[in-house]
Amino acid sequence: MERREYLLKAYHDNQNEIDARIKEGIEKYRKGNATIRLTDKTGKPINGTVRVQLKNHAFRFGANCFMLDEMESAEKNEHYQNKFAEVFNLATLPFYWKDLEPQPGKLRFARNSEKIYRRPAPDLCLDYCRAHGIEPKAHCLNYMQWSPDWLPDDIKETKRLLEKRFAELAERYADQIPNWEVINETLCSCARKFFYDPEIVEWSFATARRYFPHNELTINEATETARFIWTNHYVGNRIPYYTQIERALAKGASIDSIGLQYHLFFRREEEKNRTKMLLDPTFLYKIHDLYADFGLPMQITEVTLPAYSKEETDEALQAEMLTMLYRTWFSMERMEKVIYWNLQDGYAAFAPQGDMAAGENYFHGALLRFDGSEKPAYRCLRKLVREEWHTDECGTAGTDGFAFRGFFGDYEAEISVNGCSHTLPFTIKKGENNQFTLAL
Repeated sequence: MERREYLLKAYHDNQNEIDARIKEGIEKYRKGNATIRLTDKTGKPINGTVRVQLKNHAFRFGANCFMLDEMESAEKNEHYQNKFAEVFNLATLPFYWKDLEPQPGKLRFARNSEKIYRRPAPDLCLDYCRAHGIEPKAHCLNYMQWSPDWLPDDIKETKRLLEKRFAELAERYADQIPNWEVINETLCSCARKFFYDPEIVEWSFATARRYFPHNELTINEATETARFIWTNHYVGNRIPYYTQIERALAKGASIDSIGLQYHLFFRREEEKNRTKMLLDPTFLYKIHDLYADFGLPMQITEVTLPAYSKEETDEALQAEMLTMLYRTWFSMERMEKVIYWNLQDGYAAFAPQGDMAAGENYFHGALLRFDGSEKPAYRCLRKLVREEWHTDECGTAGTDGFAFRGFFGDYEAEISVNGCSHTLPFTIKKGENNQFTLAL
């Protein structure tokens, strides 16, 4: 049986039903009605022509920006930046403690900091985000597996130094980065003593809330061969990650959103037996509905879909998987962000640059090839974000104004009245009236 047949069997067997649910969900959860009224100075309606265009989705489509200014040449760096901004409106920034403070008190915040591979300095990342209208997201406040080598393996001292870290990051970045992952991969393994403290999750969120009172605070967890989040043996609310969140909330943890990783890190020979449920949209909806019990927004925080090679059939299948998954996630009520992990092949974790047999490079899981050329998956995602999920409407505003239905997000209206042109920026928000008036 070919890869396509077994990987997408669950979708194709129920395609009509699944597509109908996707269409219904997108229409219901990602779009809203809006009206633009034109009046004179006295408030009397006037006629005019209106064109509205979506400029930025409220929904966040992202990737990590770990290779920002990290390529081998200026040309490659510029290409990476352009391709990133062409599709994404969110960037995950690296706040790994080990690399952000390689020596005690030596903080790599400034844009001219000493370079560390795949760890561009936060100020450099923020410059890029501001220049391209991209929202930054921080990964991560407490990720014990990436603690500095100099950190004493003592719980009391670890807490003290972590709190110092939280305070330093908040002072510099709390007003620039709205969303912070507070803790990551606590269901994996780590040699550090504090990792096994029964209250590590609750302590991390309580401490984070003191220093980041107005930020969105996210819990995040690894796919880890699907055992922790998605689990090929479905046990409902007894899934480990669910029970962890349930316990933390019961103990008062100030969790604002739930992060779910989705790395299909299976060797090619394992793929057939490991991905059956993970690529079943019906199962993905079941998982969404389960975590929706908490009433919190969700994020798919890290996505890797393996192609395994540069072969045309493998890349085409990666694109088909991406299209199905993104359409499914975009249709889910509680979902607010989907973040692909690596943009460009050959620069993944645990591997030398360009070595496609080593580390996470093995999976050929990025959206661009090593030379920067577009893979079909990149083109499919761009088409979804920029074309299929785009609003561009024209009409006439009369007595009742110009009414339309569009995706939630930031817009610009081009208005013509009696031969004069006007511009109106506005935002369609979920749950709001979305009535806009331009008095001329």
